[in-house]
Amino acid sequence: MSLLIPGMRVAPLGRPSAQFICRQCIRRQPQSAPSRILQSLRQSRRHATTTTSTTTSKTRTTKIPALSPVFFSTRLNATISTAANAASQASKRTFPESTTSKSVAYWLLGSAASVFGIVVFGGLTRLTESGLSITEWKPVTGSLPPLTQEHWESEFEKYRASPEFKMLNSHMDLAEFKKIYFMEWTHRLWGRVIGLSFVLPTAYFIARRRVSVPMAWNLVGISGLIGFQGFIGWWMVKSGLKDDLFAPGSHPRVSQYRLTAHLATAFMCYSWMLLAGLSILKTRRLLANPADAMKLVEALKQPAMVPLRRSVTALTALVFTTVLSGALVAGLDAGLIYNEFPKMGLGLTPPSSELWSNFYSRKEDGSDLWWRNMLENPSLVQLDHRILATTTFCSVLALFAYARRGRVAAVLPKDARKGVLGMVHLVCIQAALGISTLIYMVPIPLAAAHQAGALALLTGALVLGQRLRIPKSTLRLIQKKLASIPKK
Repeated sequence: MSLLIPGMRVAPLGRPSAQFICRQCIRRQPQSAPSRILQSLRQSRRHATTTTSTTTSKTRTTKIPALSPVFFSTRLNATISTAANAASQASKRTFPESTTSKSVAYWLLGSAASVFGIVVFGGLTRLTESGLSITEWKPVTGSLPPLTQEHWESEFEKYRASPEFKMLNSHMDLAEFKKIYFMEWTHRLWGRVIGLSFVLPTAYFIARRRVSVPMAWNLVGISGLIGFQGFIGWWMVKSGLKDDLFAPGSHPRVSQYRLTAHLATAFMCYSWMLLAGLSILKTRRLLANPADAMKLVEALKQPAMVPLRRSVTALTALVFTTVLSGALVAGLDAGLIYNEFPKMGLGLTPPSSELWSNFYSRKEDGSDLWWRNMLENPSLVQLDHRILATTTFCSVLALFAYARRGRVAAVLPKDARKGVLGMVHLVCIQAALGISTLIYMVPIPLAAAHQAGALALLTGALVLGQRLRIPKSTLRLIQKKLASIPKK
C-alpha cells in the first residue's frame, strides 16, 4: 500500500513517527518569514532529508538524528541572549532620560572647589606682584619651569625688559625673581590642571552616556568657558607688559578692565560648576522620595514665595556687581587711599572736584567724563564699592527679616530658612574683612581672605536661590515617577 503513495516510506518498528517528514508538506509550506527557532529547525530537517535521499537503496532506512528537547532549549536560550545583548547595547548608546550619575555631581563640586582655590591663589599672585614675572604665554611648553641655570638667566633677561622691572624692581636679583616666578608659574599650572581634569572627564562621561543631554551641553559649555578663561588670563597679563597703558609716573599694573573680566569669568565658571553639581544631587534626592518632593513643590508654589525668589535673584546680581566693583578697586590700587571707615577724609565722600575730574576724560567735549571717572578714578571707584557693599549688607539683613515674618515664614522650607541665615553670617564676615582690609592698608592675608569671602557670599546666594526653585524638567520627572508607582 505504501508503495503506491509517492513520498511515503515504510517506518521500521520502534521508530517514532515524528521523525518522518512528508515531502509534499515541505513543498506546500507558506513562504512567510519564519522565526529564528523555526528556521533553524527546518534547515536541520531539510539537511537530514537530503542526506537520506542521496543514499543508495541499500541504506534507505538510515536513522535521522532525533531532535531532542535539549535542542529546542539551547536554540531558545541563544535567541533570548542575543536579544538581551542587543537591547543592552542599544541602552548604552542612548543618554539617560532622567537623572545623571551621582559621580558626575561629586566631580563637578570638586572642580568648583578647585576653581575656588585658584581664585584665592590668583589674588595672592596679584598682591605679591608676581603676575608679570612670566612674559610669554606657552600653553604646552610653559608647563615646565626653567630647569637649568641658563634657562633661568634667559627668563630673567626677558623680565628685565618689562616695564615692571624698570620702574619698580630694578634692584631685584635672580633669587628674588625665582620667588615671584614660581608664584605665577604655579597659578598657570593650576589653571592647566583644572582644564585637563574637566575636559577629559567631560569627554568620557558623554562618550559613556553617564549624563543626560542637557547636562552634556552644560559640561561642553563649561569646558569652552575654561579655555576662554585661559585666553583672558594672558590677555590681562599682556596689558601689563606695555608702557602705553600706564599714565606717566604711575605704578606698572595690568588693565583694570581686563582684570575685572578675568575675575568675572572665573566667578561664572565656579557658579556654573556649583549649580550643575547641586542640581544633579537635588534631582536624585527628589526622585528618591517623590511624595515628599511633591509636598515641597506645593510649598514653593505658594504666592508668598514669589517675592522672596525675586528678591534672592536680585540679591545675587547685587553681590556679583559688588564683586566686579571690587575688582576695579584692586586693579587701580584704590584700597590704598582713604584708609578709614565710614568717612573718606573729612566727610562721607571726597570733594566733588575729586570725584568728577577732567583729568580722566579723553574727549574734548567731555562726553566720557562720567563713565571714565566711575571706572578709572580711584576715589570714585572706592566710593562706588563702599556704596555697593553697604547696600548688599543691608539687603541681606532685610531679606532675613522678610523671611522670618508673615506668610513667608509659614511656608518657607527648612533648608531655605537655613540658607537665609547662612547669608547673614557670610555677609557679616565679609563686611568685617572688607573694613579691616581698608583700615590696615591692604595686608596680603586680609586682602586674600576678603576675596575668598566675596566668592563665599556669592556661593550662599546661589545655594539659596537653588533651594527656592524646582526646574520644570525635574517636576515632570517627579510626576512621571509618581505615576509609575502602583497605588495601594
